[in-house]
Amino acid sequence: MGVLQPLWVVIIITIVILKPILGFASTLEVGYYHQTCPQVESIVSEAVRNATMHDPKVPARILRMFFHDCFIRGCDASVLLDSTRSNKAEKDAPPNISLRSFYVIDDAKSKLEAVCPKTVSCSDVLAIATRDVVTLSGGPYWEVLKGRKDGKVSKASDTRDLPAPTFNATTLIQSFAKRGLSIKDLVALSGGHTLGFSHCSSFEGRIRNFSSTNDVDPSMDQWFAEKLRTNCHKPNKERNAGEFLDFTAAVFDNDYYGRLVRGQGVFVSDQDLYSDYRTRWIVEAFWRDQSLFFKEFKDSMVRLGRVGVKGDDDGEVRIKCRVVN
Repeated sequence: MGVLQPLWVVIIITIVILKPILGFASTLEVGYYHQTCPQVESIVSEAVRNATMHDPKVPARILRMFFHDCFIRGCDASVLLDSTRSNKAEKDAPPNISLRSFYVIDDAKSKLEAVCPKTVSCSDVLAIATRDVVTLSGGPYWEVLKGRKDGKVSKASDTRDLPAPTFNATTLIQSFAKRGLSIKDLVALSGGHTLGFSHCSSFEGRIRNFSSTNDVDPSMDQWFAEKLRTNCHKPNKERNAGEFLDFTAAVFDNDYYGRLVRGQGVFVSDQDLYSDYRTRWIVEAFWRDQSLFFKEFKDSMVRLGRVGVKGDDDGEVRIKCRVVN
């Protein structure tokens, strides 16, 4: 029989185990730059608005960039680092090769360096920009906690831990739990696909030769499956052929959940949220009530933004987001 440990010992052991995975974010606060760079939000917002006016794909790209950053080494802007001769960075790994619009973060950061040198981290710039693209697209507004430091490491091999379009609900729940995120967070953050688009290669396995008994994934609506098969028909397929993850893809709304209810989710990782009993009721609730979805999404984004946050001991404020100081 083991020795019963005092409660304080158990708490310390738990903290030591969780720290590498979740990080500590106790230093984050809304007014972190109130004295040192009060213009931070307006400068980032202006850069985001200008970029979105010229390229309507910017909101979806920035939102995806933030997810891919936080899910690897935490929200430390490691996804922004360029590869070097001796290291292949996250952005050049297969899951991230389609990430775009890094220039938006570069533009905001260069303007901040002109007025507040060596003050605002790239990870905070990305967090603010992500909130702004959601709001500009018709989604909710939330106060962004700030004070993150930028990571100094970015490895392409780490991206193997990103959730994949082929993940089922169980695998997704496990992946989010590793980052301290709940099942409700999983379903709410998946709603970010309301701004998403996918190329055929990410879902082709669902519409052709799905299994020995079904050519098409039986969980998919028949009309929708034929639509995807037509779009992705190889002899006629355009280079950028694919499908929006939401019929109102330029607007941040709850239509994504309606698609899941109708069997029109593009990815396995989307549709299985409706197939699985643990997540179905949340999908249905968000489809019935957009205001509820907005509330839960912004709360989950705040929690996501606290994952793996770096401090002065293991991070820095990069002068340029693409390279360590």
